[in-house]
Amino acid sequence: MDNWNGIGSLLIACVELILLINLFIFAEKNKFNKTAILIIFVLMVYQSLEFFMCQVGLDFPIMPYLAFVDIIFLPPLIIVLISRLYSYENKFLNLVFLPAIVFIIYYTIVIDKFVVTSCTVLYATYSFPLGDLYGAFYYLPIIIATIILIKKVSHNTDKKILKISKILLFGNFIISIPVIIAFVMRFTGSYYFIEMIESVMCKFAFFYVVCLSIAMLYNSKGRDERDNSEHILDN
Repeated sequence: MDNWNGIGSLLIACVELILLINLFIFAEKNKFNKTAILIIFVLMVYQSLEFFMCQVGLDFPIMPYLAFVDIIFLPPLIIVLISRLYSYENKFLNLVFLPAIVFIIYYTIVIDKFVVTSCTVLYATYSFPLGDLYGAFYYLPIIIATIILIKKVSHNTDKKILKISKILLFGNFIISIPVIIAFVMRFTGSYYFIEMIESVMCKFAFFYVVCLSIAMLYNSKGRDERDNSEHILDN
């Protein structure tokens, strides 16, 4: 095969699928873990779509549109994950999905504006409407989640919650690296990294998937423990 574009995405998607299968089997099915599984699924779908666009050649506008519709749910899901870690239930929590829904509705009207501008082995670049505004709404929840985790790590005394918080905080720092680089390059007048930021961040998010997997297993009791007591996070 002469063209290796998108192969990196396929590899990551396959590994994420294997992790999902194992987590379905071995991880406890509580609210926190279910949200984590959904996040991993969202990231796997994105990598799969990128493979189909870059390797299979299915790069017509609806494909990058579907990729953005899929991955736009990542930041609000991270907020939900954090809220479930700390048992924070509020009827207004679902409002974190509102910006994503607004973008989806708008992008449905302008699907033809989505273009895959280039592909490589590891990432793709895109052209799409309202890129800066999309980025602001996309990264704000991740920043908020990171701040919450930092505060909780500093003040939480529960050993299990503290351990999971540290794991998630490390994952958040990892996925923030390309975001920080993108903002720095944005102010220097370079826009190329901005065009590939979604793709690059989702590659970095593989390490976040690993962190989620570890957190889920840590948040799953053995059979004997489950028989004797309730889990620290609500089922």
